[in-house]
Amino acid sequence: MRASVAKIEGNCVQLEVEVEAQQLDAALDKAYKKLVKKYTVPGFRKGKAPRRLLENFIGKEALLDEALDMVVPDAYMAALKETAVEPIDRPQVELVQLEEGLPLVFKATVEVKPEVELGQYTGLVLKAKAVQVTDEDVDNHIENLRRRSAKMVEVEEGGIQVGDRALIDFEGFIDGESFPGGKGEGYTLEIGSNTFIPGFEEQLVGASIDQEREINVTFPENYHKKELAGKPATFKVKILGVKRPQYAPVDDELAKDLSDFETLEELRQDVRNRLKEAGEDARRRQLQSQAIEQATDNSQVPIPKVMVERRMDRAMEDLRQRLMGQGITLERYAELVGSDLDAIRENFRSQAERQVKTDLVLEAIAKKEDITVTQEEIDQHIEKMAKAYRQTPEVMRQLLEAQDGLDFIKYGLMIDKTVDFLVDNATVQEVPDQPDDVNQQDQ
Repeated sequence: MRASVAKIEGNCVQLEVEVEAQQLDAALDKAYKKLVKKYTVPGFRKGKAPRRLLENFIGKEALLDEALDMVVPDAYMAALKETAVEPIDRPQVELVQLEEGLPLVFKATVEVKPEVELGQYTGLVLKAKAVQVTDEDVDNHIENLRRRSAKMVEVEEGGIQVGDRALIDFEGFIDGESFPGGKGEGYTLEIGSNTFIPGFEEQLVGASIDQEREINVTFPENYHKKELAGKPATFKVKILGVKRPQYAPVDDELAKDLSDFETLEELRQDVRNRLKEAGEDARRRQLQSQAIEQATDNSQVPIPKVMVERRMDRAMEDLRQRLMGQGITLERYAELVGSDLDAIRENFRSQAERQVKTDLVLEAIAKKEDITVTQEEIDQHIEKMAKAYRQTPEVMRQLLEAQDGLDFIKYGLMIDKTVDFLVDNATVQEVPDQPDDVNQQDQ
């Protein structure tokens, strides 16, 4: 097989592929053996008609078409590999020569990834706060652990306090009439959690077991149920029971209960280390995001429509899957937000264009800097995945191979290494510790 490539208008190229006559003849013979079993030629049992008589009966074009289906796809893929062409869409195939005994010649016109005009991507200036873990951070973390491990004890006497969990029956009324969704029985409400309408929980403070209270609130103007938004309501509430958290003192015994450590100081040091590690990870992600954004902004590349449309399709499918997890169809979601599927899909366009440009820029940087992924790196990633999914690496590899996932993993690792390259070759400026919105403006 021989292949040549010529650039034509836009991001399109044309491959001219020549397949040896012997390969075409072999495909014609296979086509005959396949088709002769499908047709009954007069005077012959099915599958027994000679090739020439079968050609006369069904037409030689049918035989040639069957042979083309066998030859062209493989020849096209081989031509892509030989010429290093990376298509982003289906090819348009044009037959140039198709005759028994002669080489098969066809042309394939296909859109390819555009050329990227890279701008500055090394020496970028990135900004981030230094990671600092204070004693107060450690104290707050341990306090959260202590609160989550609190024992809930029944309150026999006294009124409800903030932080208690009240077991209640309630029914709501608007203009003296009950309304759908306004009634509950045996509901556990944490006082101070702001789970209910503003003002509801506060009015339960001080109430005791078996007491009934009448609570007056107003639904927020932006309440999700439009028929209730902004309306005043009265709730009749009965207190069935109250539980109060009982917190352990912060000492060595607490450390033993919360961890494998023997002393509070050991627990504090472990918390400090983990907070610092989490902070470093967050800082690294922040730097990576800035590097990607700057390298993308600094580069120029025509964005292929087909890649954008494909990315929008993926975004719609991701949305569909998320909604399914909530028991909502995409069509129902469109009704709820007062839109339609086309409009929702169109909302993803600018994001898809940005993602496509970013991918193309990062791929171009990886190619220019010869950033590759080793088999060892792939194996290590599969081992991590296997551990996360509680599988053996062998089983995980088989699952990935069955789903054509290895190429996806290799690509993802290459992009990750490219982003790390950008950060490692950038200048990082430490910025003062200040509110996040100020930092974002500076960046």
